[in-house]
Amino acid sequence: MNQHLQQAGLKLFKLLARHGESLMHAYVNGKLDESKLDSKQIDALLKAGVIWRPSADEGLHLSSNLRSLLEEALSDTRNRQIDSNVGSRLETIRTLAAHYKEALHIGDLAAADVYLSDLSEHSYSLTESLRHSSRVLWSRINNEFGYVPSLSAKIRENELAQQQVSELLNSLALLNFDTLSQIAGDIRELRRILVLNLSQAVYDCTQELAVVQTRLLTLLGRFRELRGKSRLLKGLQLFHAQHPDFSPKDPTQQLDVASLFNQAPALLSKASVDIHNSEHEHDLLLSLSQLKLQRHTKVSETDTEHAVSLEGAEEFALQEQKIKQDVENYLLGVIESAAGQTALEYYQEQHLEWDAEAWLYQVWGSYHALPEEQRDYFALDPIEDPHPIFSGNRIVRDLQVWLR
Repeated sequence: MNQHLQQAGLKLFKLLARHGESLMHAYVNGKLDESKLDSKQIDALLKAGVIWRPSADEGLHLSSNLRSLLEEALSDTRNRQIDSNVGSRLETIRTLAAHYKEALHIGDLAAADVYLSDLSEHSYSLTESLRHSSRVLWSRINNEFGYVPSLSAKIRENELAQQQVSELLNSLALLNFDTLSQIAGDIRELRRILVLNLSQAVYDCTQELAVVQTRLLTLLGRFRELRGKSRLLKGLQLFHAQHPDFSPKDPTQQLDVASLFNQAPALLSKASVDIHNSEHEHDLLLSLSQLKLQRHTKVSETDTEHAVSLEGAEEFALQEQKIKQDVENYLLGVIESAAGQTALEYYQEQHLEWDAEAWLYQVWGSYHALPEEQRDYFALDPIEDPHPIFSGNRIVRDLQVWLR
C-alpha cells in the first residue's frame, strides 16, 4: 500500500512540474489559459484535482488546496484567508485520544502507535494553522494593506482583519486545558501532545494576537484621519469646480489677518517713554490727566454693568461647569466600559437637560481641550450623513468616542 501511495505522489509531482508555467499563470491571473494545453492535459489535471471548472460556461481555476500551498510557500501578501475552525479539529483530536487509550487498554500496541502518530499530526496541524493565521495577519499589517488602492478599501480590510482576530480569539477559547488534561490522564505521551504543546502554541498566539489587535486599531485611526483630510481636499476641489471665478480675499486688506499669513515681523520697533526728558514733561502730564479721566469713566460704566448682570454671570458659570462635568463623566464611562459609545446614546441614557446640539459641541470642544497625552487614549470619529442638496458636504449627526 505504501508503494502505491509513493508512486501516486511522484506522479502528481511530475504532473505539477510539467505544467508549472500554466498553473502559475492561473494562480496570478485567476484562470487557466486553456489555449496552451490540449484536452488530454486538461483532463489529467482535472482528474488529479489540481484544477476545477465551476460550470460548463466558465473557465478553469486552481483548486483551493493548491492555491493555499502556493500562498504559504510564496508568502503571498494577497492571502486573506484565515482558518479559525478549531472546534472540528479539537473533536478529531479528542476522538483519536480516546482510540489511543482504548488500544493501550486492550494491549494493541501497533494500533496505539498508529493512533498516536495521527494524533501528533493533527496536533501539529492545529498549532501550525494558528501560527499561520498570525503570520497572515502580520504580513497584511506590515505592508499596511498595500494590496488595495484606496483608503476606504484599506479601512474595510482593517475591519475584516479585526473581525478575524476576534474569531481566532474565540476559537482559542475553545481549547479548555482542564478538559484536555482529563482526557490525557496520566499518560505521558498524551499530556505532552494535548497539554504541553497546545498550551504553548495557544499562549504564543494569544500574545501575538493582542499585539496585532493594537496595531490594527492604530492603523485604523490613521486611515480614518487620512480619509477625513482627503475628504476636506476633495470638498475644496469640488467647490473650485463649481465656482471657477472664486478668488480668496487679499489677507493684507483684512482687519483680522489669519495666523497662516501673519508671519511678517512688526514694522515698528518697540518704544518706551523717556520720563527723564524735561522737554516732554508738559506733554506727559497732559496725557496722564486724560488717561485718568478716561479710566475713571470706564470703571464707572463697568461697575454699573456688573451690578446689573452679576447674578446672571454666576448662573452661566455654574451651568458651564455642570456640562463640562457631564462630558468628563461620559469620557470616564468610555474608559470603564472599554467600549465605544456615541455622545447622543449617553445623552439619552442619562436624560441630560442640555440641548442636543450644544451637548455635541461641548463633547467636541472638551475632547480637543484635553492634554495631548490624555487625548491619545481616545479616538473621536464623527458619524456623518451626506448633504441632501450639496454634493461633497457632510452633516455630522453624532460623535463616536472609543479607546485607541
